[in-house]
Amino acid sequence: MTFTVKTAGESHGGGVYAQVEGLPLGLTLDTAYIDRLLRDRQGGHGRGGRMKVEQDAVTVLAGVRNGATIGGPLLLAVTNRDARIDQTGEMTRPRPGHVDLAGALKFGLTDARPITERGSARETAARVAAGGVAKLLLREFGVEVSGHVLAIGGVRAVEAARGAREILAARAASPVYCCDAEASARMVAEIDLARDEGDTLGGVVEVVCENAPPGLGSHAQWNARLDARLAAAVMSIPAFKGVEIGLGFGAAARRGSRAHDAIGVGGDRRARPSGFTRGSNHAGGIEGGITNGEPVIARGAMKPIATLQRPLDSVDLRSRAPAAAAVERSDVCAVPAAAVVAEAMVAIVIAGAFLEKFAGDSLAQARGSFERFMSDLGAR
Repeated sequence: MTFTVKTAGESHGGGVYAQVEGLPLGLTLDTAYIDRLLRDRQGGHGRGGRMKVEQDAVTVLAGVRNGATIGGPLLLAVTNRDARIDQTGEMTRPRPGHVDLAGALKFGLTDARPITERGSARETAARVAAGGVAKLLLREFGVEVSGHVLAIGGVRAVEAARGAREILAARAASPVYCCDAEASARMVAEIDLARDEGDTLGGVVEVVCENAPPGLGSHAQWNARLDARLAAAVMSIPAFKGVEIGLGFGAAARRGSRAHDAIGVGGDRRARPSGFTRGSNHAGGIEGGITNGEPVIARGAMKPIATLQRPLDSVDLRSRAPAAAAVERSDVCAVPAAAVVAEAMVAIVIAGAFLEKFAGDSLAQARGSFERFMSDLGAR
């Protein structure tokens, strides 16, 4: 069965939910680990009042026996404490940049509230829960996925990202999940200034996947290419407007001699099981839609949040009269949280591609397929 993740739930409904299908039997589900990821999603300097209300934790409703998956659909729930969906007011003054107006036009509404309830970024809590499951699966095979913040507003990190575990340690020490301590302090100041001015900030996040084996993905169809799948997954995160793999847009300004990764042979096979080496990783670990054994690197650009405390001009959907856009409880900056969501989405895509290549009804069968492939690589 294909590995898939679907979500349900609304911003102020009973909760948000994720259904994960295609997991092999026998994966131990560490809910405490998933809860830590959910807390990371709630954190980061610049978050708003909703995060003081919610205390996100995962509840497993189906698919587990004695703490391990049973080969059927896994159903996860993250309960909303603010569950007043029937008491929420109408949304008749759409916010520029939000789904309000586009959704109202699609469904022929003058009250966009039904659209905003599902279109809210609250839904990403379910993605993080499912992404935690994907990360637990990948960890069984030594594959690590971690996300961090590269830029907020006009402030960009200078210090280069390190390995996945180092990134997570640096993220834990930074109020904005940035690996560069000096840039982190300037990002905090930038967020505080935007808050004082009733404004919001976007930024850039990066996700690094270490130890992904070569051969994940496909060159044979456009929608099977791993870079395309990653781009779609990261772009699906609310407020994301750009995605790049590896050098990304930077490659457009370089000549080919400086944009590609020269191939060598030799070195430590424990570090490079294929036996091939690269002097750089401009490709971001993917060539022709297939992983090449180097770390997979994906970045996403998040626009500033559309809900402003000093709202932009809008119109009333009923009267068509000019009006200020609605003001909702929101964040000044959610880029740190978005790094956690992007991490989850990359893990979901990589886990899906992993199970396509190393299929097995049980974790033991998948492990056997993986170990045979890696052994064959080492014998070449």
